[in-house]
Amino acid sequence: MRIVVPAGGIGGARFLRGLQAALGVGAEPTGTDPAITVIGNTGDDITLFGLRICPDLDTVMYTLGGGINEEQGWGRAAESFTVKEELAAYGMQPTWFGLGDRDTATHIVRAQMMAAGYPLSAVTAALCDRWRPGVRLLPMTDDRVETHVVVDDEPGGRRAIHFQEWWIRYRAALPAREITGIGAEDAAPAPGVLEAIDEADAVLLPPSNPVVSIGSVLAVPGIREALERTTVVGVSPIIGDAPVRGMADACLKAIGVETSAQAVAEHYGPALLDGWLVDKADEHTHVDGVAVRSLPLYMSDPEATAAIARAALDLAAQLKGQPS
Repeated sequence: MRIVVPAGGIGGARFLRGLQAALGVGAEPTGTDPAITVIGNTGDDITLFGLRICPDLDTVMYTLGGGINEEQGWGRAAESFTVKEELAAYGMQPTWFGLGDRDTATHIVRAQMMAAGYPLSAVTAALCDRWRPGVRLLPMTDDRVETHVVVDDEPGGRRAIHFQEWWIRYRAALPAREITGIGAEDAAPAPGVLEAIDEADAVLLPPSNPVVSIGSVLAVPGIREALERTTVVGVSPIIGDAPVRGMADACLKAIGVETSAQAVAEHYGPALLDGWLVDKADEHTHVDGVAVRSLPLYMSDPEATAAIARAALDLAAQLKGQPS
């Protein structure tokens, strides 16, 4: 069975771990053709201190490779911050980004390889050679795409800031007037992305942020169109009109979408979604043309997460008329 998962952030990474358990595949595959292909969001990527930082790719890689800080869900386990402290002592900005020492090594490798002319997809594959995540991890594009947020500025104007600054420094507290992917319109899917979608038995949308994680992947020309040709089952990131984690509600408000499982499904639309998993709290959800199923959606532990992934696989198989 070949599964494609567009993913970003902590929710996507943890869902992927549950999906591996549901499929019975380990973190270190014995073969060279993993059952799961991940299309990682790169809209969150940012360049700081001369280093190219890819938070969502790294979160997937560390989580599935056993190097993640389990408590916070991002960054390296047993991390220290000497480099960050030394940069601050020199007065280097920004100081709001938590650049850890172990994590910095990954960014240095990436920066050197990209400076030598390697595309992001090749760099990601090289980094995964160390971490052995058990999935094929592809960036959504090799082109530079960055999510920016338009916020109010004083006096009476507006300015655009990088999504990371809005999310981390301001905790999404500045009202977002617009969220846009700079460079997305001119980007091309990374090598292997469209082929993986075309060859997939199903595509699963994890409970990642629908605006800046899944939405960024869908913004790359050609990806959404490819997804609309296959069977797509999504897992709602909203439970009882609140995001499961993070500040997805602030992102949804910026694009005029209510914070509800119903509204997110309608935002994706029946042309994209074939099935939609919602929590029991949202079992009233109905979207024309989309098969909706309700079950407990909190990824409270590995067993609960695997059960959610298994339900998504089962629904995808039902929609395709195949045995699950």
